[in-house]
Amino acid sequence: MSSNTVAEFATELKKTPAMLLDQLKSAGVAKASPSDALTEGDKQKLLAYLQASHGTSGADRKKITLVKKSTSEIKQADATGKARTIQVEVRKKRTFVKREDGVDGAAAEAAAEAHAAAQEEHSAEDKELVRREEEARRNAELISRQEQDLAEQRREREERERREREAEERAAAYMAQEAEKKAQANAARKEAAAEAAAEAEARAKAQAEARAKAEAESKARADEEAARAADLDDRRKKALAEAEAIRAMMAAPKKVLVAKKPEEPKPAPKAAADAKKGTLHKPATGTGGARGAAPAPAGAGAAAGAGKEVKSSKLSSSWANDGAKKKEIKTRGDASGGVNNRSNWRGGPRGGRRGNDRNDHQQNAPVEFRAIEVHVPETITVAELAHKMAVKAGELIKVLMKMGQMVTINQSLDQDTAMIVVEEMGHTAKVAALDDPEAFTDEEVSNSEAEQLPRAPVVTVMGHVDHGKTSLLDYIRRSKVAVGEAGGITQHIGAYHVETPRGIVTFLDTPGHEAFTAMRARGAQATDIVILVAAADDGVMPQTKEAIKHAKAAGVPIVVAITKADKPEANVERVKQELVVEEVVPEEYGGDSPFVAVSSKTGMGIDELLEQVLLQAEVLELKAPVDAAAKGIVIEAQLDKGRGSVATVLVQSGTLKVGDVVLAGQTFGRVRAMLDEDGKQTKEAGPSIPVEIQGLSEVPQAGDDFMVLADERRAREIATYRAGKFRNTKLAKQQAAKLENMFAEMGAGEVQTLPLIIKADVQGSQEALAASLLKLSTDEIKVQIVYSGVGGISESDVNLAIASKAIVIGFNVRADAQARKTAEGNDVDIRYYNIIYDAVDEVKAAMSGMLAPEQREEAIGTAEIRTVFVASKIGTVAGSYVTSGEVKRNCKFRLLRDNIVIYTGEVESIRRHKDDVKEVKEGFECGIKLRNYNDIKEGDQLELFEIKEIARTL
Repeated sequence: MSSNTVAEFATELKKTPAMLLDQLKSAGVAKASPSDALTEGDKQKLLAYLQASHGTSGADRKKITLVKKSTSEIKQADATGKARTIQVEVRKKRTFVKREDGVDGAAAEAAAEAHAAAQEEHSAEDKELVRREEEARRNAELISRQEQDLAEQRREREERERREREAEERAAAYMAQEAEKKAQANAARKEAAAEAAAEAEARAKAQAEARAKAEAESKARADEEAARAADLDDRRKKALAEAEAIRAMMAAPKKVLVAKKPEEPKPAPKAAADAKKGTLHKPATGTGGARGAAPAPAGAGAAAGAGKEVKSSKLSSSWANDGAKKKEIKTRGDASGGVNNRSNWRGGPRGGRRGNDRNDHQQNAPVEFRAIEVHVPETITVAELAHKMAVKAGELIKVLMKMGQMVTINQSLDQDTAMIVVEEMGHTAKVAALDDPEAFTDEEVSNSEAEQLPRAPVVTVMGHVDHGKTSLLDYIRRSKVAVGEAGGITQHIGAYHVETPRGIVTFLDTPGHEAFTAMRARGAQATDIVILVAAADDGVMPQTKEAIKHAKAAGVPIVVAITKADKPEANVERVKQELVVEEVVPEEYGGDSPFVAVSSKTGMGIDELLEQVLLQAEVLELKAPVDAAAKGIVIEAQLDKGRGSVATVLVQSGTLKVGDVVLAGQTFGRVRAMLDEDGKQTKEAGPSIPVEIQGLSEVPQAGDDFMVLADERRAREIATYRAGKFRNTKLAKQQAAKLENMFAEMGAGEVQTLPLIIKADVQGSQEALAASLLKLSTDEIKVQIVYSGVGGISESDVNLAIASKAIVIGFNVRADAQARKTAEGNDVDIRYYNIIYDAVDEVKAAMSGMLAPEQREEAIGTAEIRTVFVASKIGTVAGSYVTSGEVKRNCKFRLLRDNIVIYTGEVESIRRHKDDVKEVKEGFECGIKLRNYNDIKEGDQLELFEIKEIARTL
């Protein structure tokens, strides 16, 4: 659409009407207002004018404008006198016009062009002046800003110098205080030395006085001993005289009996009276009065006698009957001395002295209860315990039955149960001292008086998994152990010794995974110093806290190595704060634990770490005998197919040599070969040196103490005793828990079990894997370790798995050819692992598969019963309207009447327009037939749902 007025044409050109009117006026078109009409001729005139004024037309360009830029530098001094360089840019613009012959008005155009060029040059110069002024203003602002920065730097420098002066003054004051304290300490030390000298002098004086007093007392004691000896001699003489009188009195009755003369010369009355006073026997006489009077004093003597006097009465009886023993014992009818002595000699049940002696013995036996001190060993049978308490075994079994223990006479009791029974029966129970062959082993080892020499420190590296413990040791040893570890994590205790310029250091590398708690505890017990490793980008983790507890329980100093300090996200201060919370305080915070930031890649801080470790070792002053029998700890043990039982041991004292007899726990043997950590043969190993020994009878337990004995027979005896003691203790505990476990299983109902057989390469890994798998047990599924051991998987292991229906787990071991063949023929599942994570995860997944699925109810819709009708072939049908969700065939329903659940059942069929359908959506009507239920009414609600089974996980 063409423009007819000035205003419309201005709108089309995007100009104001006033500007367009001016241009039309300049072009020679007279228009007065925006509403005036424009013709095509007017527009052509305007176009020609604009082309002429701007130098553009349909022809070629007649002028070219060039802009030239030039940059220069000027130097200007600022307020401080310092020269600064300023960039200056100059722009020049030139216009070149093309001249044409035969064209009218060329001179005018040239003049116009020259005028335009002059104007443009003037405008360029004006712009350049404005730009230079702006540049100068900016330079002035920059100079003022630099002056302010210099003034600020000057103030900061003065402030820093002031703080340094104050720090120097404080340091000088602190040094003066320290010097004063040292002077006071020296003075106090001198005073203490003077006091000690005075005290020593006083002590010497007191000792001299005590010595003089002791001499006087010994002299008085000697005099007293002499007086006591004289008194004893007098008593002995009196006793001899009394014995002589007794012998004379014993001889007197014989003469009377043989002579049978009543009026025989009378014995001295004084001697007889003395004999009566001194003894309890009845002097035999021939008179009747003597016979009648004899029993009374005898009875009185028996009633008044006790202790030694009973013995005397027995002697008197033998003395009185001594004359009749030889001649008249056969007749049993003596009416002389025998009748006088034993009035009821013939009146007893069988006659003779034996009956009376038996009655006397029964009267003198103790009948009251007497408490006995019973020493109870670790295990004891019922019969042995009854014998120790001097009671019948039946009585002991009755007491145990009252206490709820059903036992037999040959059943073993553990120490706790036996001590409770002893206390229950009123006796005193004490723990028996070990009556074993190794009772004096410790004394023999400790009695060696070898010279104590300095030894290398044993350093254990502990920390969380993947925090860089093994990589740190790799850099120190210049080896690549971490590369060879399965999964990049350590699963054994590694022992190495490293030679540094300041001496030898023995390192123990412990696993950081949570399953290897027992290994870390053994490492902490066998060490002198602990290097606690914490990653700078991860901080304190659970196994870091556990390592701190192990180190504190063992009482060893801690040196903290903050690894991965070279990473961009490392935050050393955060790690320090977290360790302070765990009571590991850095030295700069006033604590006693050195902190060193290290990097296993760049080697940053490694030398400082070794320096701190050796400094701690110097403080501990570690010493051990060298020329003595070796003693130490078993770090790791394994069963090698070609070498037999192999144990990695750490010698703690003495020197271990090839050929020594070693006792380690329940195993013993002679050292056949010894290898260092590099696999090289060695003949001996001193204190703090780890070695690998061969020649033991069995695989020892990791953590057992070992010692060198002189006699192989004694080592075998001690090992056999330890094995028997362990077996008895284990059996006693199993018998005690058998009845309790039976009741627990009855109460818990049916519990599924997952039987496993574990074979590992080393003892520590087997122990850690078994403990980790047992932790997976729940109330519904129990993990049962049928057997666990070290070494390869053999045919006997597969046969055991067949009998127990167990899964065989091999950790860093493989099955031999025969075992594989047997396993394939009997469908035995053998799983191989080399990372403990994988073994635990797969067993956990297998246990999850054994769990019964969980049945969960899921609502699918609701329906309202609007009418009820009866079909002859179908029965009662609910005409329903689906209010939400959907209705499905064979889904579950709840019938609600007045918001009360009336019935729960299943939908039998759904019809819509006489057609059977599988489902009906929300907003549609349908007929619903409920299975085996017809009691429905209008207005009832149907709540529809489905039961879905969901797999459970542990």
